[in-house]
Amino acid sequence: MLHLLEVCVDSVESALAAQEGGADRLELCGHLSIGGVTPSPALVEEVLSAVEIPVNVMIRPRFGDFCFTQPEKRILLREVELLKDTGVKGLVLGALLPDGRLDKEHLAACMSMGGPKLSYTLHRAFDLCRDPFEALDTAMALGFDTVLSSGQRDKAPEGLELLRDMASYSGDRIAIMAGSGVSVKNMEALAGAGIRNFHFSAKTDRPSPMIFRRPGVPMGLPMADEYTRSYADREIIAQAKALLRSLNP
Repeated sequence: MLHLLEVCVDSVESALAAQEGGADRLELCGHLSIGGVTPSPALVEEVLSAVEIPVNVMIRPRFGDFCFTQPEKRILLREVELLKDTGVKGLVLGALLPDGRLDKEHLAACMSMGGPKLSYTLHRAFDLCRDPFEALDTAMALGFDTVLSSGQRDKAPEGLELLRDMASYSGDRIAIMAGSGVSVKNMEALAGAGIRNFHFSAKTDRPSPMIFRRPGVPMGLPMADEYTRSYADREIIAQAKALLRSLNP
């Protein structure tokens, strides 16, 4: 099985850099600085018109946990309805019940709304579930194509043992994609654990073009530098792609 490189992006600039660097697929989000949320319809439209590689879109209403209120669930279902015929390849979603199990009812409703022509990735809500193998069984029963996971640790290299067990357990029934902390430096070790799908953002910081800057008036997260922007780095992606090509059987 060939290795797949997915780059997570939240801008047209990053989408183009990812494609130029050799990414096989994009995960398009809004606001990666808070872990990603559903991107705006205009951003989806712009990225789809700018790139030729497949684009999966994250469905997530807000920052924070994945136990959603009824209004949030209605919003998510509506977002699926609006996105399903835009030309996206697939959707990236996840939801949990208060007891840490996957919210099967809501996820099934989203996938039914999206229909069979889309692919479905279970995002890192999986890493907060109570039992990874119970969740894997549920994901496979629901019809997910891929599970994105760090092995229920902060970074995927730290979760290597669980990722290896997940890959062995799932076999060809569902793809296990390593994400969080994935880099050129650790992809070979992850591949050695049976991982064939890799997810990273390859971000580098660039200064804002603003010359006039008013200090002491934050617009959002107090720890964020609002005059720094992060974009996917084409060269880092190209290095990752070259490494994965060298690992292909």
